[in-house]
Amino acid sequence: MKGKKREKTTLRGGLVAVVVFLLIAVLRTVFPQLSPEGTSSVTQIVDASGLEVHFIDVGQGDATLIKADGHAMLIDAGENDKGTAVQLYLQKQGVEQLDYLVLTHTDSDHIGGADVIVTKFDIGQIFMSDFKKDNKTYRELMDSMKYRHMTFSTPEVGAEYELGSATFTVIAPNDTYEDANNSSMALILDYGDSSFLFSGDCEEEAEQDMLANGLNLDVDVYQVGHHGSKSSSTEEFLDAMSPEYAVISCEEGNSYGHPHAKTLNNLRARGIRVFRTDEQGSIIAYSDGTKIKWNCSPSESWQAGDR
Repeated sequence: MKGKKREKTTLRGGLVAVVVFLLIAVLRTVFPQLSPEGTSSVTQIVDASGLEVHFIDVGQGDATLIKADGHAMLIDAGENDKGTAVQLYLQKQGVEQLDYLVLTHTDSDHIGGADVIVTKFDIGQIFMSDFKKDNKTYRELMDSMKYRHMTFSTPEVGAEYELGSATFTVIAPNDTYEDANNSSMALILDYGDSSFLFSGDCEEEAEQDMLANGLNLDVDVYQVGHHGSKSSSTEEFLDAMSPEYAVISCEEGNSYGHPHAKTLNNLRARGIRVFRTDEQGSIIAYSDGTKIKWNCSPSESWQAGDR
């Protein structure tokens, strides 16, 4: 009797082991192996409910997916030819609808793919800079919203919103500007003790206004403004944020020379560890509310685009 029971238990254990092995194999195709230096096992993600921030590689542009407790938001959607790629990336990550679509400003490398996202996904709210452009990209975005019977709004600075257990606070624009870049919406995302700052293409003028508005800018991760341009990421702004990590979204060999040497030097002088989509592809940060882990190690090249 005991022998038969032990045999049955062994068989059951073997079946469980096979199921677990197959599950892990499937999950490895969906989740990168996240750790402080990109070496931890996938089980660390599966066993924890937390925050995921995906800095999607869309070439010379921005698109950032944020997931928290079954909720999702997208910040920007890349160029006109990247809409379908962003759509497929979201679907691969199991995203079926978005709580928020945040379009920081109206340059095509930020809103170009948004018409596809608006058409293909149910979206709770669309937030966008109120700086208008009279061009085909902007009109296509407005047409897609009209088709889905949706409109956008521009939240006031200081407004807070929930995304599962995460919250994000709007910190810009603080004024009316004459250009799209400085008109960018900027926000800080908080999840437990982890915080991320996204500033679109804000340049020095808008950064100075953020410094003056009295909000706490201290964060762990900074998505580098304007793809690493020297017109952004001023020393005073970096000192106010004091981030441990920075992520630069740009295309290898881009015609703008991003990231600029001045920006990289400012980051390096402060010991900020840098990730780059031009070198590393899509970059994913995971936070359990205490620690932030990554799907790859920080870049060590410090190679400027305007060398």
